[in-house]
Amino acid sequence: MKSLIVRRTYYDRMWQGLFLLSTSVGVIALILLVSEIWSEGSGWLTWDFFNNFASRFPEKSGIKAALWGTLWMIGFTIPIAFIIGVSTAFYLEEYAKKNVITRFIQINITNLAGVPSIVFGILGLTLFVRAMDLGRSILAGSFTMALLVLPIVIVASQEAIRAVPADLRHASYAVGGTKWQTIRRILFPAAFPGILTGIILATSRAIGETAPLIMIGALTFVAFTPTSAMDSFTVMPIQIFNWISRPQADFQHVAAAGIIVLLVMLVSLNSLAIYLRNKLSTKR
Repeated sequence: MKSLIVRRTYYDRMWQGLFLLSTSVGVIALILLVSEIWSEGSGWLTWDFFNNFASRFPEKSGIKAALWGTLWMIGFTIPIAFIIGVSTAFYLEEYAKKNVITRFIQINITNLAGVPSIVFGILGLTLFVRAMDLGRSILAGSFTMALLVLPIVIVASQEAIRAVPADLRHASYAVGGTKWQTIRRILFPAAFPGILTGIILATSRAIGETAPLIMIGALTFVAFTPTSAMDSFTVMPIQIFNWISRPQADFQHVAAAGIIVLLVMLVSLNSLAIYLRNKLSTKR
């Protein structure tokens, strides 16, 4: 018996050390990467960098058009994905009958999360740019990115809805609440922290994607900020890719500065999500 306990303790410590080593490798690699990017791009983070448009000259290049284009695109993408994704999740969980058709739909939604993003770009080009004649506009890009992140939103929302205790549903029905009243007043508030997590994860992916937007014709050089949903646009990942592709060495520093801005945006977004999730969970 004693030898069995010793052996189990040995294996437990061995696996703990292996997991710690694996985690350390990832964390160290991330720290080195961020340090390298910061050392190359921090000196270029000036007011002119945020207030200038892209230029052929590194010292005159800025991220203004790409930053505003990203904000415009996300401003349309998230409401579209939220309304459609959350509505779909509640329908599948609360209204749809559990049969072959709903299982088929569920399997396809799960599989769509693993489809390469370039496929969504081709779909967006065919459906929104050409069939709906939206052109290379912010609206076309937003619809395309909403399709890309919909599986994430739907699956995360479904998991959040399933996590709500069944007693809350039964209590609502017991006092005469209808299904819609139960969803609106009980299930949605209780599941919202989990839904919010899915929305933020979807937003993070949408901000960092490049391939779908290149497919629908998002520009690599824009010298203006969008003023409407039908304007042409560019986003930060495309602008960073364009700078990295330039032969001048200074453009590598400009690209590093753009990456820093993108990372700060993503970290801030995720931090806000964690704060809101914890605050809403505490209220429950």
